[in-house]
Amino acid sequence: MKAISKYNYINKLLTGTILATTLFITSCKKSFLDNRPELNIPEDQSFATPARILAQVNGLYLSAKSGSLFGGRYYIYNDVRGEEFRNRTSNVVTGYSAYQFTNDPSDTYIEGFWSQGYLTINRINKFLADFELSQNQGIVTDAVKKQYIAEAKFIRGWTYYALVQLFAKPYTLDNGQSRGLPLRLTPQIGFGDNKLASSKVADIYTQILKDLNDAEVDLPDTYSSAATRTTRAHKNTAIALKTRVYLAMGDFGKVIVEGNKIVSPTAPFTSPNRVAHALIPEIRNVFGTEPSTVENVFSVPMATTNPPGTQNQLGYYYNAGNIEFYLNQSGAGIYANTTAWPATDARRTTFTSAYSAAWHLLTKWSAAAPYIDWVPVIRYSEVLLNLAEGEAEAGSLTRAHDLVNAVRRRSDAAYVVPVFTDKTVALNNIFLERRIELLGEGFRAQDLQRRLLPFPSIGAGASIPVTDSRYVFPIPTSEKLTNPIVE
Repeated sequence: MKAISKYNYINKLLTGTILATTLFITSCKKSFLDNRPELNIPEDQSFATPARILAQVNGLYLSAKSGSLFGGRYYIYNDVRGEEFRNRTSNVVTGYSAYQFTNDPSDTYIEGFWSQGYLTINRINKFLADFELSQNQGIVTDAVKKQYIAEAKFIRGWTYYALVQLFAKPYTLDNGQSRGLPLRLTPQIGFGDNKLASSKVADIYTQILKDLNDAEVDLPDTYSSAATRTTRAHKNTAIALKTRVYLAMGDFGKVIVEGNKIVSPTAPFTSPNRVAHALIPEIRNVFGTEPSTVENVFSVPMATTNPPGTQNQLGYYYNAGNIEFYLNQSGAGIYANTTAWPATDARRTTFTSAYSAAWHLLTKWSAAAPYIDWVPVIRYSEVLLNLAEGEAEAGSLTRAHDLVNAVRRRSDAAYVVPVFTDKTVALNNIFLERRIELLGEGFRAQDLQRRLLPFPSIGAGASIPVTDSRYVFPIPTSEKLTNPIVE
C-alpha cells in the first residue's frame, strides 16, 4: 500500500512537479542544468507556454532515467542472472535476489522497478491526455505537438518492453499467449481506478509496436546538437528499438525490414538515412561522460545535479566503485573464453581489469562517485548484430557474416570470424559476438529468453528453464494488494 500511496501522491503533482524536472540534457546549452526551474505551477497552467510543455517532455525522459529503472537497474537485473558475473557482497539492496533467482514478490527493489515503470507510463498517459484538452491547443505548432507526442510514445513503448521482458514469459514461448501485464493507456488520478487485469504478452507487444510505429512517423530526422541527438528520440531511435522488439518476438523478417532502414546493404555499414550512424574506430569513446558519437543511437544522460544514486549506477556495480559483481573467470563465462575473446581484442584490454587475482572487473563505466557516466541504451553495434541474426535466420549467411565481421574487426583486426557454412555456425558466432560486444549492457537475459534457453545461473546454483516460475519476476505484492484482479 505504501508504494501505491506514493504513486498516487506523485500523480497528483504530475503536471506541476514535472515542470521542475528540466535537469534532463536537451537541445539547450549546458547552462540549462544550472537554471532555476519553475516551481508550483498550477495544473491548469502547465501547458500555458511552449517552455512549460517542453519541460514536461523533459520530465518524461527524467522519469525514465530514474536509477530504479533505466538509470541502472534494468541493465543490472538482465545481466546478473546469467553466467557472466559473480556476486561479491551478498547485498540485498544491489540485485542479490535477482542474482539468486529468489523471485520474492515482496522484494522492495524489484517492486521499485515495477512502480517506476508504471509511474513513467502514467505520467506519459497524463501528458498525452492533457495535451488534447481544448485549453491547451495552439500553444505550440502542430509539428512540435506531433513531435512531443511521438517522444512520449517512444518512451512508453520502451518502458513497456522492459516491463514485459522482465515480468512475463517470452513472446516466443507461445506467440505471446502467456499472461502479460496490465496495459494502462489512460491516466490514473486516484485510488479508484487501479483495478485492471493483465493483458496477454501479445497485446503488450502490439501496443509497443504501435507506439514505436507512431513515433517513427512524427519524430524529427535529427537534432541540431550531437548531445540532443543522442539523448532525445528521433526517427532512427524508434527504428533501432524496433529491431530489438522484433528480435524478441522471433519475427526475423521484420528485423530485416527495420534494420535495412538504417543499415547500408554492404560494408562499411552505416546508416544511409537521416543520422549517419556508424561504428566509430575507438570503441572506448562510446562510454563515459557525454559520449555523443554516431554509434550512440540513444543514451540516458547523467549529471552531477541528478545522478542515479550510488546503488543504481553501473560503475558502482561492476567497476571499483563497490565491486558488487565481478567477471566470471571460469566455466561458461565469456571472460574465461580466451580463444573466442583473445588478448588482441581491444574490448578485453580496454574494458576489463584485474583488481586482484580473484576480482577481474568490467570497466566500461568509471568507478568514481557520483557515477555520472551516460548509460548506452541503443548502440549501432547492437543494431548490426540484430540485423545479422535476422539475416542468418533468413539464410543470408554472407551478409550475416559481414555484419558480425564489422563488429569484431573494429576491436580485433587480427581475429578471423569463421565462414558461416550454415545457420547453426552463423547463430553461434552471432551469440558469441553479442556476449562480448554487449557485455554488461543489459542483454544477456534478453538473449537467453527470446531463444527459450535456460539461465545458467551462478547465483541459483542451477539451470533455470523457461518452465520454471523463477524464469521471470513475479508481479509485485504491492500491485496485487491494490489491483486484486491482476493475475
